[in-house]
This record gives sequence, structure tokens and C-alpha cells, in this order.
Amino acid sequence: MVSTIAYAVMSVAVFLITLTIIIRALDAGVSHPGKLHWVDNGKYRIHVYCHGNKTDSKGHDLPTVLFEAGERTVEFEFWSFADNALKNGSISRYCFADRPGYGWSDNAPSPSSAGFVVDTLSEALVDAGENGPWILASAGIGSIYSRVFSARHGDQVKGLLLIDPLHEDLLGDVASPGRGFILWLWGVISPLGLDRIPAAIFRGRTSRDRVYGRSAQQNGKFIFAKLQESLVAGSFTRRDAQTSRQIQDKDTPLVVISSGKHVKDSHTWEKKQRDLTKLTENLKDWDIVDGASHEVWKTLDGRQKIEKRLKELVHA
Repeated sequence: MVSTIAYAVMSVAVFLITLTIIIRALDAGVSHPGKLHWVDNGKYRIHVYCHGNKTDSKGHDLPTVLFEAGERTVEFEFWSFADNALKNGSISRYCFADRPGYGWSDNAPSPSSAGFVVDTLSEALVDAGENGPWILASAGIGSIYSRVFSARHGDQVKGLLLIDPLHEDLLGDVASPGRGFILWLWGVISPLGLDRIPAAIFRGRTSRDRVYGRSAQQNGKFIFAKLQESLVAGSFTRRDAQTSRQIQDKDTPLVVISSGKHVKDSHTWEKKQRDLTKLTENLKDWDIVDGASHEVWKTLDGRQKIEKRLKELVHA
């Protein structure tokens, strides 16, 4: 009886793993829009994509907007927004580099703190021939990475736009043991495809959805990157953010756009958003978008506000 049950379980597991391998093979066929650049002495690759012109119609040089995602991939959060802003003439050029484990980028070795990630992204950008000047636009936890990048490349950064940014004092939620355990457990059972297979069959999720879209969190590579982020969020990454605050160029133009819902629901969040407006001594605007969730760009008012502020920074 026991052997029969064990055989049945193993058969089901083999079947699920086989389907998962097939799905992963299909996902591997999704071409990346940019190029993959070897970093850290050729250990792994970072995906970098840039689009647009470095000058306006009159030939004047303009900074490139470097987007950094929050909790999801930058392609899912900002790609369509960036293309629309480009078409509208609000920005002239944009770039994004997938953090290790996100999108088309490979996973990095552990530990993978914000400072370590920024170093690899910087290396990939240089290898791609991209040296700025930059306007940094980021959301959520991505603002931590942008702040570290800005502090380390102050001469290249011409402006900071933070969208409902995460304060370093709130990284404890990211670093909680419970969250880390769930990520670890989900990573262990990920090869069985318990979420990927039903989503592909019954919900019509495509390879693009799984590589960089709404189902990217089902990707084992993405789960591992989130686990790495969680393990050092309360230590190394928090220290990196605190250090960046001290060495940040205080003349850098700064814009903060906050979620109206988040600010209304949490006094702590409102207090920390206010504190982030003091990252530099050159605050241009602090906008609170009424009715907008943490993903501010999902509302029309939020998208318009972000695009307006980006245009002001780029054309300053």
C-alpha cells in the first residue's frame, strides 16, 4: 500500500516536473529587447535596454531616464509608460537594467545587497556604453537601489524621481523571517509548477507573462532573487541606504510622488515619505496622488503626474 502511494506520488511529481521543463523551454525562447552583458568577471549576465535619442529635435543634449522597478520587473511596471512618455515628447530617451534574477538577467551569487546590485548594474551600463547623464525614476523598494546609484554616481545624476518610495526604516517588513521562509518554501516546490501549469492552461498566461509580465513571480529565478533580497534587507541593504543618504549630492533635484491611499491609511508611511523629501536640499515637488495605490502609475492621474514631473526634470 505504502509503495503504491509512493509510486503514485513520484509519478505525479515526474509528470509535473516534465511539464514545467517544457514551459521553461518555451519561456527561454522569448527574445530580450536589449543585450546581455557579462558582469562580476564573467560570472553572470545583466540585461540592459535603451531606446530613444540623446538629443532633442534641436540637437540639445538631454539626460536619459533610467527606470528602476519596485516589487516587480521594470518591463512590467514601466515599459509601456516609458514608450508613451517618449512618444509624447516628455522624455527623449530611457534605459532600464534588470536587477539580478529579474526579467532576462541571471541570478547573482549571495549575498545580494543593494550596494552589490548597484555595482553590477553600473558595470553592465558601462559595458553597454551608457554613461549618462541620468534622471533616475524608481518605485517602491527600487528607490533604495536608485538612491544608492545616485550617491555613487552623483556627477552623472541630474535628477531623482521617487514613486511611493520605500524608506530604509521599513525594510524590516521585507526582511521578516516569515516572508523569507515562504519564499524559501515556494522556491523548493517551484520545479513542480503548481502555479505555472494551471496558469498556463486555464488562465492563458504566456511566456512573456512568466518572463517579465504579471506572472513573473512564478519564475524560480525571480523567487530566488526575492529571497536574496529578503535575507539582507534588514542588514546590508539598510546600511547601504543609510550610507547613501550621507554621501548624496544635496544639490540634486528631487521629486517624490506618493500614493494617496498609502499616505491616508498609514501615518507611519506618510511620516517616512515626508522624511524622504529631505534626501537632498533641492526638493522640486512632493505630490500625493489621491486615490492611487502603491503602484501610482496604474491610475490616469498618477501616470500624468509622473510624466509631467519627468518632463520637468529632463528639460530643466
